[in-house]
Parts: sequence; C-alpha cells; structure tokens
Amino acid sequence: MKRELINLSPNKILIVDDVSDNLRLLSTTLTQQGYQVRCAKSGAIALMGANNDLPDLILLDINMPEMNGYQVCQKFKADQKTADIPIIFLSAQDDIDDKVKAFEVGGVDFITKPFRIQEVLIRIKNQLNLQAAKAEIHHLNQELETRVKHRTLELKTANQQLEIINNKLQEKILEKENIEKKLLYDALHDELTGLPNRTLFMQRVQTALEKSKCYQDYKFVVLFIDLDRFKIVNDSLGHLIGDHLLIACAQRLQKCLSEQDIVARIGGDEFTILLENIKDVNDAITIANKIVAEFKNPFTLDIHRITTTVSIGIVVSSTEYQQSSELLRDADTAMYRAKEQGKARHEIFNEQMHIHAIHRLELENDLRQALKLNQFALFYQPIIRLIDGKIVGFEALLRWQHPTKGLISPNDFIPIAEETGLIIPLGEWVLNKACHQLSIWHNKFSYCPTIDISINITVNQLNCPEFLATIDGILAHNKIPGSSIKLEITESMLMQNSEQIMSILSQIKARKIKLCIDDFGTGFSSLSYLPRFPIDILKIDRSFVSFMDCDENNFEVVRTIISLANTLGIKVVSEGIEKVTQLEQLQSLGCEFGQGYLFSRPLNAESAELMISSNIVQLELENSHLRSSHFIETSNNKDEINYKKIN
Repeated sequence: MKRELINLSPNKILIVDDVSDNLRLLSTTLTQQGYQVRCAKSGAIALMGANNDLPDLILLDINMPEMNGYQVCQKFKADQKTADIPIIFLSAQDDIDDKVKAFEVGGVDFITKPFRIQEVLIRIKNQLNLQAAKAEIHHLNQELETRVKHRTLELKTANQQLEIINNKLQEKILEKENIEKKLLYDALHDELTGLPNRTLFMQRVQTALEKSKCYQDYKFVVLFIDLDRFKIVNDSLGHLIGDHLLIACAQRLQKCLSEQDIVARIGGDEFTILLENIKDVNDAITIANKIVAEFKNPFTLDIHRITTTVSIGIVVSSTEYQQSSELLRDADTAMYRAKEQGKARHEIFNEQMHIHAIHRLELENDLRQALKLNQFALFYQPIIRLIDGKIVGFEALLRWQHPTKGLISPNDFIPIAEETGLIIPLGEWVLNKACHQLSIWHNKFSYCPTIDISINITVNQLNCPEFLATIDGILAHNKIPGSSIKLEITESMLMQNSEQIMSILSQIKARKIKLCIDDFGTGFSSLSYLPRFPIDILKIDRSFVSFMDCDENNFEVVRTIISLANTLGIKVVSEGIEKVTQLEQLQSLGCEFGQGYLFSRPLNAESAELMISSNIVQLELENSHLRSSHFIETSNNKDEINYKKIN
C-alpha cells in the first residue's frame, strides 16, 4: 500500500519575477490553492527573503535585470541553508541550451512561458510531494539510524551482559569442576594424612591384579601395616597428638618407598602399601625390614618423644586371587600373625594363616553363642600359705566347655573376647560367678572366713565406665565384703594411660579390694613405677619359678622380686610351683604364698569345696612313681605343716 504524504501546514512558495502581472497571477492562484505565497521582484530581494524565512519551493524567472535566474539559483545552491530548496525555472526562452543550463545550475524543473496554470500547479505539487518524500525518507533514515544506534547499543549492552553472564557461567563451571575434583579427591584420599584411602587403594590393587593375569612376568606385593601400641598414645596423650603421630607415620612411610609405590591409610592406625613390578618376595622383605627399622626411631611431637613400632603382613600376588579384597584380607591375616609373634616385625602370608583366621572367626561366632548358652565354667586353683600349708584363697580360672571342640584354653578365646568387646559381659559373668561361689563357701565353712578369691580382669574392663558400679552391685548381691576379693591385673595395664588407671585403682582400693600384679617380671615396665600404684600383691610369673632350681639367673630374679616386695610392704605369690625343690627354695627366700600343680591343678567348685572341708593339700611330686605319696595336712588349730609318708 502506497504511503500518502500529508503536510499538516501550508507549503511556503517564493515567486521571483520582475513582471508584476506574472507575480499577481501566480500569487493569486497559488494562494487559492492553499499555499503560503511570498513574492520578490529581484534576485537580491529573493535571496534576502529566503534567508529570513525559508520557502518550501521557489518559482524563479530567468530574465531579470541586475541578476538573472541562473545567477540567483547558483547563490541559493551555494548557501548551505538554502541549497536543498527545489527551484522551478519560469522562462519564455524555449531553447534546449537554456533548459540544460537551468538544470546544470541546480533547477529541478523548467516551465516555458506563456504557461498554463494547471501545468504549473501540477509541477509544483509534484516537486513538493517529491520534497516531502525526500524529507520523509530523511526522517525515516534518521529514525532508522536512531533505532539502529539504539539497537546497536542494546546489542552491545546485551553482548556485555552476555559476556558477563558467560564469564560468570565459566566461573561457575570451573568452580563446579573444582568442587567435583575436590569431592573426587576427598572421596579417594584420607582427610588427615592426604594419602590414598581404602577405596583408591583397592582400585589400584584390582588394576594390578588384572594386569598380573595378562602378563605372567608382572608381580606385585601388598603390605598391611599396623602401628603397635597406638591406642596407648591416644589414651595417654590425647587424640590430637595421636593425629600428629599418624601424619608423621605417613610421611615416614613415604620416605621408605619409591615414587611408583603407593602407600594408603585405610583406617585408624592401619596403612597399606602396593609394590609393583617386583622380582620376588625378597624385594618386599627388604622394604618391610627398612620400614621396621625406621619406626624404631622415636618421633618428636611438640614436647613428646614417642616410639611406636609396626607389625607388617605381606602377601604376594597370585593367579588364585580374583578380588583385591582377598589380597587385603590375607595381608591383614599375616599382619596379625606378626603381632602374635611379638610385634615390630613382618610375616609373609601362607595358607596355614588363612586356615587359622577362619578358625578364629568360627571361634568368635561360637564365643558369642557360648555367652547365651552358658558354656563357661570357673575352675579354682588353691593359693597356699607356704609356711603352714593353709589354703588362704583360690584363683578363679575361666574355662570354655565347647560342645564339639571340648575344653578351650583362655589363651585362645580371651584375646578374641577383648577385641570384640565380649570381655565386658564375660568379665561381669566371671566376677558374679566367683563372688557367688565365695559366698557359698563362707556360709558353708564358717571356720574359714579368711578364704578369698582372686579374679583376673582386663584393661577393657578397667576402662569401662560402669566397671566400679558393676563391682558394687555384685558385692552387694552376694553379700560379701570387698576385702574378700582380689583383682589381678598385668604390668602392661599399668602403663596404659597411667593417670586414668591410677584413678580407677584408687577407687577400687577405697572399697578394700586388694590388687595383684599377675605374671610379674614379664612386662616391660620399670620397677620405678611400682611404688606409684596401690598394689598389695605381686605374683611371680611361672617362667621364673619353673627354672629357679636349675637356673641361677632365674633364682636371682625371684630373690630380687621377693626382696623388693618385702621392702615395699607388698606380699608375694609364686606361680607355677611344680617341684618340692622349688617349694623349699621359696620358703628359704621368705616367700609367703604359692600356687601350682605341686599343690593342685585347677579344680571345679565341688573338688575345691572338698579340699576346703578335708583340710588336706596333696602334693603332686615331679617323679611319677612318687606321685601322690606326700601330702600337707592343714589344721585349723595349729599353724604347722606335717609331711607324712604313706606306705
């Protein structure tokens, strides 16, 4: 659709002619047509008038005095202010050259005189429409330019915003990638030490395992490392020092390895190492020995000097393994064997260890059932006063009567009970059972109220918050005084968080319960520790007593312990007396009490009761043909020993 050009105000037309009739005719006609008309009779007047009030169109005569139409047109076109005004020439000259010149100086049309008024009106209208169109186009162009500039500015702003958004997006993407990398790193590394964790280590072992199936010459080894006595550090110095120790251990392990080896912390105080491309197991042994030697050097943490050795289990890759977990399991098994063999050493896994581990697991499962099914029993070994042979008490010894495996030694199941926490309910059962039996004997044999009972306890029980309340409840339930029981602990227990242990032992002593150190002489504590603890009795370990009659060094150890105890006002019980010669030596050294197979093996409650009632301790001599040929008859009226020969 063609756009109509509408001029809301009348167009201004300037008529320049030196003939008045022409001016009048054109002025009248154009005015009637609605134009705003001005007239000029000379070029000078026209130039002046146009400059003051710009017309929309000029009708210009050519033949004028002083300045002809061509000259006037040139001046209009030379002036920037009037250069764009359309000029229509009016002339009686009809020569082609005149018309050409008219157009050359800037005219837009040429009307020959005499003219017809309708022609003039049409030509004026066409030129004004054309001028309006140009103006409209100019306006539209300006508007378009404005819009383009505005749009360009908008686009520039938008691009800037997009760039900002893009930069922020890139930052977000980078941040997200960094977060993902950190999450992945954290998921595969130990937070404390920065070492690979169990997940990453197992992945690397699985990769090595798959590689070994493809390349027969490729071998690798897994080492499982556990810090010895780390719990003591945590309990005595606190977890912060414990953490610092773990970090230092991680750094020391890394120094023992090459860059291609992998060391990981898989939990607690446990570390693992993957050694790849080894020739044989000797390479792993060399590394293990290096680690063991390095860890014998103390760590300096703040003001503390700490020594913690390591136990190492070694497993060599084999085509029989399918999963990385199987290798770690066997390395762990070998590590526990190293601990059993004395710690601070390494052990190489073999199939017998696996069988032992399975047996141990079965034993653990059976142990849980044994508590529920009441498969445990207490046996009682008499403690004898050596000067007169009187029974002064019994040591309660726990036995497990397994329904299919028979009698199981405490050495086999007590360590498992300690590791699994079953020692707490089991220890409570022992305390209650022993106190109940003692209560029965006190009520039944009123003439021997001095008989007491010794009960072994573990460090797990001592550290149990409810331990003291449990003892109070058991004593009250069985109606026996605290002075009737003795609690036996080991030397090593005194070394574990000694301040806490001291506090617990003091509270036990406040209940008039006596404290014994069992197996004295086998621990690693210094004798200087002994006066610090409220100990009543030392029990000399059987390893010294058994050979004191044939080994001068053992005799001297026993003599020294007895002398030390007498100096400190501590009583002594010698364990493992099996020979009369040992008995005589102990009597000569002034040892007050003893127990062992010479007097009696551990007895069930009925046999122990019979021994109390008969007042006889039968000696089991070392020579088989003399066995049961001597006895000690105890009397309630006389403090003496009668050795009698039975024919």
